[in-house]
Amino acid sequence: MVTLQGNTIYLRALEPEDLEFVYKIENDENIWEVSNTQTPYSKFLIRQYLENAHQDIFEAKQLRLAICKKETSDAIGLIDLFDFDPKNKRAGVGVIIQSETERNNGFGKQALGLIIDFAFEQLQLHQLYANIGTENQASLALFTTFGFEKIGTKKDWNFTKNSFHDEALFQLIKK
Repeated sequence: MVTLQGNTIYLRALEPEDLEFVYKIENDENIWEVSNTQTPYSKFLIRQYLENAHQDIFEAKQLRLAICKKETSDAIGLIDLFDFDPKNKRAGVGVIIQSETERNNGFGKQALGLIIDFAFEQLQLHQLYANIGTENQASLALFTTFGFEKIGTKKDWNFTKNSFHDEALFQLIKK
């Protein structure tokens, strides 16, 4: 896959050298709430995952790309297409910028724009969807910027910090 280029970031396939970065993200308890992670991942499991990352989206039913800054080539986040359904031409999408210092700099916005274009133009998808906690104001703002529309709320869907929280379902249909 050719890298997808933005103004200040690019998206690329995961490499074996990304082991430490992916390990750090997957084991960051501060973001487990948005990634629906419940237990830590071992380096062994992540190494196995990276070894199979060469599978294309039609085989694996998902695509995870590293978000990298152009000026340094450092990976700063991940963006995923998941639940890929080529028959019905849809997939879920999620994005995470690992470091709080890198957030709110437009990197997630560029990455989401690139993956939307890729999904609609290259994969010929008809729609994308995202599950977003109703308290996650940054993600709500990001996805609605691209025209994702809230189509429903799953009440008391996620149990975190000793209480239940709602999760909204957003959808973007290709015009």
